[in-house]
Amino acid sequence: MSLSQDLWEANKDLAQACLKHPFVQGIANGKLPTVRFAYYVGQDAFFLEAFGRAYSLAAVKAPDWEGFGAFHTLAGGVLEELRLHEKYAAAWGVDLRAVQPAPATRRYTDFLMATAWGSYAEITAAMTPCMRLYAFLGQQLAQKGFPDHQYSDWIRTYSSEEFEHLARSLESLTDRYAIASPSVESTYRYAMLCERDFFEAAWSAENIG
Repeated sequence: MSLSQDLWEANKDLAQACLKHPFVQGIANGKLPTVRFAYYVGQDAFFLEAFGRAYSLAAVKAPDWEGFGAFHTLAGGVLEELRLHEKYAAAWGVDLRAVQPAPATRRYTDFLMATAWGSYAEITAAMTPCMRLYAFLGQQLAQKGFPDHQYSDWIRTYSSEEFEHLARSLESLTDRYAIASPSVESTYRYAMLCERDFFEAAWSAENIG
């Protein structure tokens, strides 16, 4: 297997934990309270802005033109995700400009930005888990078709061939520029832990209604 596949398999326990999390299952069955999803949308928009900036830093540090172009393409995918969030925000009255990051969000974005200034191998290891996890979740939730409820667009977006292509593009950069090492492995796992904690924070946040 490739390095990206090895890293994914080594962290499949966290991917399954995210899939089984009540927040994600609430998206699957449409029963997630809209106030919790609206909170998640705001936090995720804040995260995605940092993710986009990390892509830009990665592009600047790319050791070759192929990596530079690939990271710019991936940054365009982030802009598409943000447009989806703007749609949800408008529908549910969320002011994305007024969002204050929760501790779990801040931990994740601080980690991403700090890593983006570090080694190029660790940049890809830090960013790949988000894309692969969301593609995995979308595809798993779409196995029985697209449900007819308010979260169907979320499932449709992350199960799409377009999103899978973006995830594979980032994984190919990990395979190209990184090598198996304790630092790469721990960076990847920390990002997966941040993903799990991100869902938990949205599920358990208080005073959001």
